[in-house]
Amino acid sequence: MELTIERDGSAVTAKVNGRIDSTNARDFEEAIRTKIEDGDSAVIMDFENLSYISSAGLRAVLMTAKTLWKRDAKFALCSLSGPVKEVFEISGFDKIIPIHDSREGALGSLDG
Repeated sequence: MELTIERDGSAVTAKVNGRIDSTNARDFEEAIRTKIEDGDSAVIMDFENLSYISSAGLRAVLMTAKTLWKRDAKFALCSLSGPVKEVFEISGFDKIIPIHDSREGALGSLDG
């Protein structure tokens, strides 16, 4: 798993490459937590290059979302591949975390 962060004002895009599973979910969650600053009002996780996510990975995403929501920051996911999107749909996470087809769509949704 590889994580890169891009900043655009107070919006942060976290791009994830590889897999998030039980071997690295805690590292992923910690890496995200350390990269997001208190002044960040919106975070997008770009999963375009995420090939797999396990239940441990879903938990890490949910914990990140909860932390952001407590701070009144906005949170969305974008660019999920078919299999990864299916995991979010089967788990019901697509009902609680906004998922967008593109990064542009996610950024647009955070403007309101």
